[in-house]
Amino acid sequence: MSTLAWIIASSVAMMLVALIGSSVLSLRAATVRNLLLPLVALAAGSLIGSAFLHMIPAALGRIAVDTEVWLLVIAGFSTFFALEQLLHWHHGHGRRRHGRQPLTYLILIGDGLHNFIDGLAIASAFLIDVRLGITSWLAAAAHEIPQEIGDMAVLIHGGWSRRRALLFNVLSAATFLLGGLLTYALSATLDLSYLLPFAAGNFLYIGATDLVPEINKLGNLRGNLLHLGMFLAGIGLMYGAALLE
Repeated sequence: MSTLAWIIASSVAMMLVALIGSSVLSLRAATVRNLLLPLVALAAGSLIGSAFLHMIPAALGRIAVDTEVWLLVIAGFSTFFALEQLLHWHHGHGRRRHGRQPLTYLILIGDGLHNFIDGLAIASAFLIDVRLGITSWLAAAAHEIPQEIGDMAVLIHGGWSRRRALLFNVLSAATFLLGGLLTYALSATLDLSYLLPFAAGNFLYIGATDLVPEINKLGNLRGNLLHLGMFLAGIGLMYGAALLE
């Protein structure tokens, strides 16, 4: 199976992950709430584990100057921080101007940009090593599952029909393919090793600042232990994949 085929197949699979948002249509709200936070904890562990156990070690093995690797990790982290700040600013600006929060559109824009960057990063991982691409995809997919469920719930709550919300959720996931194809097209002229630590910074930002604070909001011991266990399970999955590599 060629590298291009892996990139296209992973992109189609990511679009199918977006369809998981349709589970909101058949599950009770209480069930979704009970499932969501453990999945978020698993995703946080998977993203952080993938960054530290796969992407950064691979970059350190390919980029001669270690300092450059860590600077690119910081750059990736800071880019997502800046993107989130921009979306929050636009959110507040839109609320002041129009008298309501354009939250549903911001979710789709942010999700589309995020998927595009994921497509860049994971395609570069496939171009370096198929096994690295697969583990990076698994970490990203673990994050997408709870995110897509949450996005569907917010879109429906914001007044979208269920069918239209699902359609636009899948379309926003299609930007993953655009990022992947762009990376493949540029692979002959650019050293894609430098995308790996940048993507690791993205993964660390999402896991540490977006997901971990969500699972820390629960105040009871049983729930906290469950979330800790799921977080460690996500890291364990990435460690197991590293051993297989």
